[in-house]
Amino acid sequence: MSNHNQQILLINRPKGMPTEADFKWEEIPVPQPSEGEVLVKTLYLSVDPYMRGRMNDSKSYVAPFELNQPISGGVIGEVVESKAPGLEAGDIVVGMLDWKKYQTVSVQGVKKIDPTVAPITTALGVVGMPGLTAYFGLLDIGKPQPGETVVISGAAGAVGMVVGQIAKIKGCRVVGIAGSDAKVEYLVKQLGFDAAINYKTATNLKAALKEACPNGVDIYFDNVGGEISDVVITLINPHARIPLCGQIALYNMEKVAIGPRIQPLLLINKALMKGFIVGDYAERFEEGTRQLALWVKEGKLRYEETIVDGFENSIQAFLGLFTGENLGKQLVKVAEPSKR
Repeated sequence: MSNHNQQILLINRPKGMPTEADFKWEEIPVPQPSEGEVLVKTLYLSVDPYMRGRMNDSKSYVAPFELNQPISGGVIGEVVESKAPGLEAGDIVVGMLDWKKYQTVSVQGVKKIDPTVAPITTALGVVGMPGLTAYFGLLDIGKPQPGETVVISGAAGAVGMVVGQIAKIKGCRVVGIAGSDAKVEYLVKQLGFDAAINYKTATNLKAALKEACPNGVDIYFDNVGGEISDVVITLINPHARIPLCGQIALYNMEKVAIGPRIQPLLLINKALMKGFIVGDYAERFEEGTRQLALWVKEGKLRYEETIVDGFENSIQAFLGLFTGENLGKQLVKVAEPSKR
């Protein structure tokens, strides 16, 4: 094992779009585990839009990152040394951990992954937090029924593409909104979406959506907010459901955006808009993980990953989320598992 260790600190509260100057790479020693702990070598980091909100010093559903402290997120790692029952060297684990190459963590802070069931990266994607977000948001709030029309913004992201495929499994018409022709083609030809729209090139987004949704919108899975959502919500049907998952279009704004007043549309259509956090469903994670894994095994649920190589490129991978560089789940590969 190398004695070389690094961590990434947040050193400034970003104003607008973050830059690499808001972060600092720091050399630190490799720690030693105490009783009840394991030493974990980071293999993959999860890069997620919600992390931008944690960089602000404001109240949210999760505590903000502290300045001059490591940022954290989903991590897949390998146990290098164990002083805890139930885990041994060579085990692959997943948890919400710091962005470090090596760290110690209590055995309660990680979950063992079986690498024979599916590729280990899926624990941060299709059968991890993004997949569970799609599963519970669509099924518990959206409550899709056969023949209904489901529209998804951010449809080529890690959550959006799972939402669309589950909606197809449930017999819905599925329309995705994405930011490139390549993503639009992928959604339709590879994932079986009924239609997809490139919002960056559509000259009239509302007209394009009307054409793709001739019977209106029954469920709108909102990953982006902003002007795209303003348009979609004008097309909702009576009793529409709107799972409110993310607002990536607004995360880097320095002023609160003022948009259309949507309450009359919700009222007139007796529609439901509900914000949710995947952690709300923690007691049902086993159910969701089991079903998602089964759909993957059956070939009903496909997934894509965009993997950036190198710990030193972690921040660039994060910033790429806001310019739409990723297809599916964005990950950073930090190290290879040991060969045993």
